[in-house]
Amino acid sequence: MRTHVWDVRNFVEDLSTYPQVQEIITSFKRGEIIAIPTETVYGLAADATNAASVTQIFKAKGRPQDNPLIVHIHSTQQLEHFTHNIHSAAYQLMEQFWPGPISFIVPVKEGVLATNVTAGLRTVAVRMPSDKVAHKIIEMTDMLLAAPSANTSGKPSPTKAEHVIHDMDGKIYGVVQGEQVSVGIESTVIDCSNYPFRIARPGAITKEDLERVVPGCISDEVIHNDKPIAPGMKYRHYAPDSPLELIQSIHKVTLNDNEAFIAPLSVQHEVQGGHFVKLGQSFEDVSGAMHDLYDALRTADAIDGITKIYIADFTSIQNSEALMNRINKAVTRK
Repeated sequence: MRTHVWDVRNFVEDLSTYPQVQEIITSFKRGEIIAIPTETVYGLAADATNAASVTQIFKAKGRPQDNPLIVHIHSTQQLEHFTHNIHSAAYQLMEQFWPGPISFIVPVKEGVLATNVTAGLRTVAVRMPSDKVAHKIIEMTDMLLAAPSANTSGKPSPTKAEHVIHDMDGKIYGVVQGEQVSVGIESTVIDCSNYPFRIARPGAITKEDLERVVPGCISDEVIHNDKPIAPGMKYRHYAPDSPLELIQSIHKVTLNDNEAFIAPLSVQHEVQGGHFVKLGQSFEDVSGAMHDLYDALRTADAIDGITKIYIADFTSIQNSEALMNRINKAVTRK
């Protein structure tokens, strides 16, 4: 299969003016699998009501079949077609944070979505992306698009079209090439099946952000479930091929030529030898570190002859929970 690449970088503000936009829309309606940029990571999108298309997502990624997918929408009006009994507090949070990098797990109606989207659960995770290209594609197709990250399962998620092409060339029908994504890690996922809600996966939108809108809406209960209710809960994620080690103290670090260090630019002067890869401007620049993380992991892993990668620890930094969630999973390969 030849993977088509549609470069829309000059049409981000109004995708409808892109000369081949109808080809993209028609391909989705035909059931094809196409990677699209979102503000979090690039997503591997297909018709969420087409079981055969969804099966091809799992096949292309090498993704376990019990790992549910997130459905992407362009309007809250679409929710009534495939969900029901959504808690009023969830609607308040949707109104505040959509479009944006947050997904809500809500009760799903039977018989609308392909059953492999939900992995047989009675709930579904739903998101409305703020990325202009993604939002316009969903609006123009007026479809429900299932879209996990567009990478080989277990590897760092793609934040550039080049990452998608590296993992998916020849496996999927097409890639919509936009700019590097703005957020850089996957969406916050909130389990809204019971109140108070629980965070199933941390992301750029934090518990503090949510509770400023609805005080007390998030429980501190940790979700323990052998059957994942959201992506990123059970299987190996985000890991490069090279061994990765977390470093807590960065002071006069000396590397061998076959080693790399991923850390904030502000500490580059402490690292001698080897290869330095930027992870944000400083330790306080958590959003910059999230933006850089997956590209940094891929960049370090691609260095010729690399045998070991080190990465800085942000644990003590405020609002670093989502960043450290991804780093720890990459380090432990869990």
